[in-house]
Amino acid sequence: MAIRGKKVKYSSPPRIHGVEVKRLVMHCDESGGLMELLRSDDSIFKKFGQCYVSITYPGVVKAWHYHKKQWDYMAVVKGMSKIVLYDPRDDSPTKGVVNEFFLGEQSNVLVSIPPLVLHGQKPYGNEPSYLINFPSEPFNASDPDEYRLDPLKNDIPYDWSLKQG
Repeated sequence: MAIRGKKVKYSSPPRIHGVEVKRLVMHCDESGGLMELLRSDDSIFKKFGQCYVSITYPGVVKAWHYHKKQWDYMAVVKGMSKIVLYDPRDDSPTKGVVNEFFLGEQSNVLVSIPPLVLHGQKPYGNEPSYLINFPSEPFNASDPDEYRLDPLKNDIPYDWSLKQG
């Protein structure tokens, strides 16, 4: 039996201006493995502020938020998460562009996210995802550089539901 259909053409939007991706390499031997996430001599590195781990449970959407000063450097080291970025910046050549990145045990990458780019995450699978972030600024509880939008009720052209197929 022959199956006929239309040829599918895949295209992806341009990468949001200022966003960079670093492929991560796991160095393994008989004792285990080691994977460097971010180094001060990496071309994408700007400045160190702090490091934290964010655990997100399956089905939860942590979005949308952005920072006015802070760069984020995110990698998922356990589980899998979809990281979604949206560029609302008026002066950006990629204004209005959405980027999706799949990070985790099956896709070892680190994503750098510039200030003002909205971002969020959603884990996939049956276990929590463990995201490590190296923001360029330490958190300041008295004057947080953290701005949020509702994950589902906003003007961002993105649907967080599972895409089948």
